[in-house]
Amino acid sequence: MIGCQSKYSGIPEKYHARLDSAFVKASSNSDEILRALNEAPEKQKEGMAFLISYMPKRDLTTLKASFLLENAKYAYKAKDVFPWCASLPDSIFFNEVLPYTNVAETRDPWRKDFFERFSKYVETKKDLKEAIFAIANPINKEVKVEYNTKRSIVDSSPLEAMSENMATCTGLSIILTDAFRSVGIPSRLAGTAMWTNLKGNHTWSEVWIDNQWKFIEYYPDALNKSWFLADAGKADPSNPFHWIYAVSYKETDQYYYAGKAAIHLLNKIDVDKLPLSIRAEYQEWAKKAKKVVEKPYLFGVNVTQRYIDTYQESLKNKKLKEDELIAKFVIFKNKNTTKSEARLDCRVDLLENGKVIDFGYSPRATDDMNRFLNLKLKKNTKYEVVVSHANENIKKSFDITTGKEIEDEFKLIL
Repeated sequence: MIGCQSKYSGIPEKYHARLDSAFVKASSNSDEILRALNEAPEKQKEGMAFLISYMPKRDLTTLKASFLLENAKYAYKAKDVFPWCASLPDSIFFNEVLPYTNVAETRDPWRKDFFERFSKYVETKKDLKEAIFAIANPINKEVKVEYNTKRSIVDSSPLEAMSENMATCTGLSIILTDAFRSVGIPSRLAGTAMWTNLKGNHTWSEVWIDNQWKFIEYYPDALNKSWFLADAGKADPSNPFHWIYAVSYKETDQYYYAGKAAIHLLNKIDVDKLPLSIRAEYQEWAKKAKKVVEKPYLFGVNVTQRYIDTYQESLKNKKLKEDELIAKFVIFKNKNTTKSEARLDCRVDLLENGKVIDFGYSPRATDDMNRFLNLKLKKNTKYEVVVSHANENIKKSFDITTGKEIEDEFKLIL
């Protein structure tokens, strides 16, 4: 039997059952998968066992041993060469450096080519942040790929994008993440199925630095700084359709809902309970999505709150004009405003002269009591605040005037 224990000599027991299952799923391709495991050098065996244990079925039945062995060889070479990779815990190296794939792109053998292309940019760098931008700043010139919606494939692989010299945000992010991984910088894709303003979606890259994840784009600004932060920062923590997801190669307790897989979320949403301001657009997106059925198989991590926090922090740190201030909002179910459980996470629409000028989502009962929804307003100005919660069938309007509340902190009681 292919999955017998003797085959797993030197491999931690935690992988054995998953390897047994993987060889069954591999079916007629099991000999190739087994050869990859057997021929992996001793120090690479656990990494290969990890890849096989969490490998999607589509890859178990198609990938060749030579592909997997080359991928592992150059991933471990980066670990040997670059200090930031050598010091990584296995949990990060296995899941965000070693994988050969990000989402549904074609499984091209990019690893050797990218190691040779990008090593020269970072070989003299000692600081990880310097290495990150040594890759990100010149990458478009190195691979000669630019953003263009005329590309033939959405989830294009690096070789497909380079052959057309164009890619969408997803294709660009795949290239950037693979380039980072090729030199041992942990990276993964992140994105959303739909922004809360229903004006589209986006995909970008994240890198692991200073023991935390920070985002960066193919056309880089600074770490944790980009045009989309305001959209990401207004994500709805209560609605998975608007969550921010990061991709995980390893199985997690939820899927990475983006692209076609988002239909599985749209079908669970009661559009009639949504605020009127977004209901019509939501219905249009739902109609388009229902034409496509694709079962999700990519795993993800919900990183929504981190983007909300990053955006809120950016507002507080942003230089305000003389007539501007940051107003703090929190919504309570009742008058007991000292109890965290009295808070209710609601959509908060801010209107001036009858027009919505901004929105966001108030803190949940489980959030720290010092957390607020921060919105930038003008001083001494009257606004209408519309508070809504679809599941609780709540919609209530408040009139506020900035400058009349202590420190412009608005505790709105439903």
